[in-house]
Amino acid sequence: MIKVNPSIVVREELEGWGVIFDPDTGDSFGLNAVGVLIWKGLEAGKNKEDILKDIGEQCEGGLPAQAADDFDAFIAQLTEKGYVSAE
Repeated sequence: MIKVNPSIVVREELEGWGVIFDPDTGDSFGLNAVGVLIWKGLEAGKNKEDILKDIGEQCEGGLPAQAADDFDAFIAQLTEKGYVSAE
């Protein structure tokens, strides 16, 4: 399970974009609309499969073939920055 760091602040911007902000370090990280959807899923306690299903429902033509790999790479970035942790 992937847990969101409770000290992280996320602000959703126009057209579904967002920004992750770490008040402890002052670092920020931009999110596209899919990143925001993933973040919201993580905050809701959803697992990878459920989040990918949500993404597929939002994509015209269904879930892209590389979506699972992209998800893993995105989670690796968030983990490296300390925004989430894997349990």
